[in-house]
Parts: sequence; C-alpha cells; structure tokens
Amino acid sequence: MPIRIPDDLPARKTLEKEGVNVMDSSRAARQDIRPLQIGLLNLMPNKERTETQFARLIASTPLQIELSLVRVSDHQSKNTSEDYLKSFYQTWEEVRSRKFDGFIVTGAPIAHIPFDQVKYWSEMIDIMNWTQTHVNHTMFICWGAQAALHHFHGVNRYRMPKKAFGVFRHHLVGGPSPFLRGFSDSPMIPVSRFNDIDRKSLGPDLEVLIDNEDIGICMLDDPKHRAVHMLNHLEYDNRSLADEYQRDIKAGLETPPPENLFPDGDTNIEPENRWRSHAHLLFQNWINEIYQTTPFELDEIGR
Repeated sequence: MPIRIPDDLPARKTLEKEGVNVMDSSRAARQDIRPLQIGLLNLMPNKERTETQFARLIASTPLQIELSLVRVSDHQSKNTSEDYLKSFYQTWEEVRSRKFDGFIVTGAPIAHIPFDQVKYWSEMIDIMNWTQTHVNHTMFICWGAQAALHHFHGVNRYRMPKKAFGVFRHHLVGGPSPFLRGFSDSPMIPVSRFNDIDRKSLGPDLEVLIDNEDIGICMLDDPKHRAVHMLNHLEYDNRSLADEYQRDIKAGLETPPPENLFPDGDTNIEPENRWRSHAHLLFQNWINEIYQTTPFELDEIGR
C-alpha cells in the first residue's frame, strides 16, 4: 500500500522518482480502508529534507499510511517560509484534539540549550504528555528522545568531550524486541551529537536495545509510555552527515570528517549508504507493531 501525503508537497516528486508508491487524495478517498494515522512533529530547520527522509521510510510498509506534518506552535522558523509551513503543516494546537496510531518527534539543533531554556519547552511538555492520551505509540528521535527521557524518567544527559560524528558499529544488547526483527547483530548507524545520556540515571522501566560502549546508547524501549527512544539517525540519507561536515568547513570550524562515512576517508568521493536496510527494517517493524496493537476505532486510543 502507498503513503498518503499532501498532493503538492515537494517531497512527493522525490519519492516518486525513487519508485515510492505515493497516493493522491482522490485515490485515497475511493478506498474503503482505514489508513494508519501517523504524525510527524518536525523540529528540524530543513523541513523538506527531514519530511522526505521519514516519508521514505514510513512508505516501506504494505499498510496504507496517512502522514500528517506537524510543527510546534510557539516557534518562528528561520529556514522554512511561513507560506510553506501554512501549506503543508499544522500546528500542534490544530491537531491536539486528534488521535494518532503513531507519532514521531524528530531531533532539533538545540542540544546545547538546557531543556527549560528552550523557547517552546512548555509546549513540548504538553505534547509529550498528550502522546499518552492521544497516540498509540511514539518514536522519539535524537533531541526528541533526550527530551522525552528527561521528562518521563528524569534521565540526565551530559556533554561529551568531543562530538560523536560518523557511522558507527552498534550492537543489539536487549532481549528479543519486535522493533528489531531482522536486524543484524552489529548494525552500522549514523551518529551526530555532542550529548550522551547518563546510564546510571536509567531506571528499570527502560530497556536498552542498541548500544555502543564508546559513543553511547543508541535506542531504548519504553513500554510504560508506549514509546521507543532512538538517539541516533537511521533516517539519514547518504548525504546528511557529509553536508553537515561541509557546512562546518564553510563556517570556518575545524570539524574532522565524519568517521566511517567516506570511502577510504576521501571526502571527494560520494558516501555510500550502509544503513538503509536497517532504517527500513526499523520503521517496518515499528509500523507493524502499531498495526498489531492499535484499536480499529481511533477514538479508543488512550482509553
């Protein structure tokens, strides 16, 4: 089954060129089926790139998905025009009365700011609490995961001596998990963060699923809050880390090249995507678990 996104969304052309099956509104209206309702709270500056990355992975399922793009209400974007946002996004205030089968909260480039000093932190608290009554299952990513772990569990984070930046081998360390079906024992996963979470502050209601002892925990299961927390970036395309590196160089920063990204360490060679299959597996597994556990009637979610 295809993914349903706004007909004029620029990401649509990219996905169609890649062979992703995208459904338009008129075709969706003719099908007598309840699509899964997935919301994407996009906190990243480059909205178009981020929404494309997630839509690509959400579409890799045999189920029909309707993707809703959401943004925080109390924030003025500096990188995306207001016309674009009004055309394709709803604020959380506009969707807060809705129920969702699944909800994704992305990262945000504000890891250097204490949580309570983030301009939209009070709204984030409302959103995180709202997921407990209006969402069947939530995936928190990068800063979104750090925020949810801090809010729900009091997990501490700290600044690492240097940025973890590159593609690193990780290991599956938890028990059997429906979210990791088909994963290899040691997947390569993109990482781009200065912060890590303090393992000593993790409580017994959190299970570490994917780990790297050198650069930190990658993914945790949070069954109490019907959530998974992914601290790294399986959704990235092959250019995400490379473009971040080039931006730093142009800005005059002495950022070293991302580790294990460029073939033979040559930054002039186009990087390969060595994590794509695990990215698709994670989202297929997550959506399948949502399908198996969500009520048929959306109104029953949260009851």
